[in-house]
Amino acid sequence: MENEPRTAEALVQGLRRHGYQAESVATGAKALQVHRSSDLVLLDLELPDLDGLEICRSIRATCDTPIIVVTARDTELDRVLGLQAGSDDYLAKPYGFRELMARMEAVMRRARPQQPMEQVITRGSLRIDARTREVRLDGRHIEVTRKEFDLLHLLASQPEAVISRRQLMVQVWDDSWSRPGRTIDTHVSSLRNKLGSSDWIITVRGVGFRLGHP
Repeated sequence: MENEPRTAEALVQGLRRHGYQAESVATGAKALQVHRSSDLVLLDLELPDLDGLEICRSIRATCDTPIIVVTARDTELDRVLGLQAGSDDYLAKPYGFRELMARMEAVMRRARPQQPMEQVITRGSLRIDARTREVRLDGRHIEVTRKEFDLLHLLASQPEAVISRRQLMVQVWDDSWSRPGRTIDTHVSSLRNKLGSSDWIITVRGVGFRLGHP
């Protein structure tokens, strides 16, 4: 939710270039209609129809979706009111794009439920042991690098889910702002070769990857 259309469009395009699925709405009323489908809300307090703080309170009263206030209001009182209204973070304009992404990832980390790592994952003939960091296929040891193991373990731990390129960059490479690119593709290609089939890792075009069923 951004009160300046050109600024909103530039922000959306920047986030999309870095692997996020982003959309903007111009009014508080529209925000109240669509916020439930979002994983995170960036909220400008200066909206044309409703007070931003009231929007923040209304969202927080109905769900736990993380909220970052991004606004020109930058006094201490403004920040206190924003946090008291239910925002998880508060960023005053002007701000750096890298700082915004870092804050987004920090908020999402806190909001993400921490699940214990599954120690031994078996998917068909594939066995991944997090304790020894070993990968075996049909009982045969597969030599993988540290990042290849982390990538394969993440995909195998959520076998029915599509893991986005952005999530892979954050969870495997601990990088919240670089654009997902050749690094992921290179590691996926290497894993496919080592596992003997491209069907073990399925590309979901425009989104990311999921574990396959050769």
